[in-house]
Amino acid sequence: MRGTLKRCKWAESMSPEYIEYHDTEWGVPVFEDRVQFEFLILEGAQAGLSWSTVLAKRENYRRAFAGFDPVKVARFTPKRVEKLLENPGIIRNRLKVKAAVTNAKAFLAVQEEFGSFSDYIWGFVDGKPIQHRLREDGDTPATSPESDALAADLKQRGFKFVGSTIVYAHMQATGLVNDHLTSCFRHKPCADMAKKLR
Repeated sequence: MRGTLKRCKWAESMSPEYIEYHDTEWGVPVFEDRVQFEFLILEGAQAGLSWSTVLAKRENYRRAFAGFDPVKVARFTPKRVEKLLENPGIIRNRLKVKAAVTNAKAFLAVQEEFGSFSDYIWGFVDGKPIQHRLREDGDTPATSPESDALAADLKQRGFKFVGSTIVYAHMQATGLVNDHLTSCFRHKPCADMAKKLR
């Protein structure tokens, strides 16, 4: 059955874990702060690399970054960072690892100000996912006015690795925007989820 489903072209002929990610997570609205934080770390780690590279290391990241608990990651010491840089299970880029700790602290500050990070980030799309009707992979934007605004605000708040392209990918992953192709079997379910929100 799975082989007969029509998917976004970028998810075709990929690894089973990549297809599973497309079929169950990508484009699904996320309102849980820990999952939002997980994608902030993973999208930042991806910068300059393929998403499949990061996805293959996801479980290693979960273990290395305290189950994506921002409170714990914010407490990582320079010694802990050095230990992480010896971990072959993650992307051993010093700037990216340090950025995860910096972002955890900024994330907690946003929670303190807005009550939750989800309340903050969903405010950039007025609380409901943006619904695109894309027909071809080439129609998918790399950025948007919303990702430009969110990226600028995140940078002002001290976040790192949050350029508009990375932020747009985060918005796609966490369902702030539905960029499944209209021919993809996931487009309608994600659109239907959006109708039930708020």
